[in-house]
Formats: sequence, structure tokens, C-alpha cells
Amino acid sequence: MNAHKSYRIGKSRSGKGLFAVEPFHKGERVIEYVGRRIPTREADKLKTRYLFDLEDGTTIDGSARTNAARWINHSCDPNCEARIEGGRVFVYALRGIAAGEEITIDYGDEYFDTFIRPAGCTCAKCAPVL
Repeated sequence: MNAHKSYRIGKSRSGKGLFAVEPFHKGERVIEYVGRRIPTREADKLKTRYLFDLEDGTTIDGSARTNAARWINHSCDPNCEARIEGGRVFVYALRGIAAGEEITIDYGDEYFDTFIRPAGCTCAKCAPVL
């Protein structure tokens, strides 16, 4: 996590979201997705959706409230991307992010098709006026 940057959790179009308190530059590391590492077969049985699959047979259970990155919402036009580096998940800015702007990532096709598409996407690109 960037110790010199701060975030806030606030109301977003998707419920709660993570917002930048200070601006981020393109390519800057924004936050780390943290939590306990569990076998993916165990994660598949959990009711939580705060899971990040590492594709090595393990998953990060990010449901703990100490994981601020759990509040990052999906967007079809995201301002960040998640990258797996050395078994850890970091979120990087794809473009400049202004103070007060919601931090978003693309959750990927599998998650989108399973959880978002059936209810309808509420991101700014898909539902610009709510």
C-alpha cells in the first residue's frame, strides 16, 4: 500500500466504493489486495465475493475489513488494473486518477457473467445516469 496516499470508503453507484483522497499518476501503484491465502477449492465454498484467484491453486480471501482494496468496484471502463506480482496482488493506475474519483477495475469475464450481467452493470460506462 502507498503509505503516502490515502483513501476513503464512500457511497458509489454500486453501493460502497473506494475513492482516492489524493491524485494518482498513470502507472502508479494504488493499493495492495490483502487477506488470508487459502486453497481455491476452499474459497469456492465460501459465500463471500471478496476473493482474488491467484491461478496457482490459491485464492486471497479479502473479506477482512482491514483490506481496503475489497471496496474497489467493477467498471467496464476501469481506471486501474490488478497485477499479480510474486504471489501478491497490486492495483495500478491505468491513467491519472483525480482526488475524489472512485478507484475501479475490470473484474473479468467470469465474474462479470456470473454476478454482474444477470443484475445489470451499474458502472458509469453502462449506466451513465442513475
